[in-house]
Amino acid sequence: MKSSNNPNLKRVLVDFKKLTPEILSLVVAKYPDGYDDKDIISFRNANYELVEAVEIITDDTKYLIKVSEKLEKVMDEYNEEDYEAYDDDDPSAVQDAFDQEDE
Repeated sequence: MKSSNNPNLKRVLVDFKKLTPEILSLVVAKYPDGYDDKDIISFRNANYELVEAVEIITDDTKYLIKVSEKLEKVMDEYNEEDYEAYDDDDPSAVQDAFDQEDE
């Protein structure tokens, strides 16, 4: 993770439904004790809806991960081993892990 003002970074808005094990691990690494109000960025999307997100910056991408109760829960329960059977870029992995927590 980097802290950068590079305007050439690819920008990606990530909703919980599209959260991958790789991005989730970056979020947990940056916010191991969870995020709080000072970590949340608020902005209006193209439909002028208010969006709240936390920011993760890699070498080439700035991820804005939408905050939600689901995100908080999956971060609290995060265990890297839960995702070993999945590809790092597979959003169904996080969905499956979240669904198993609710059982």
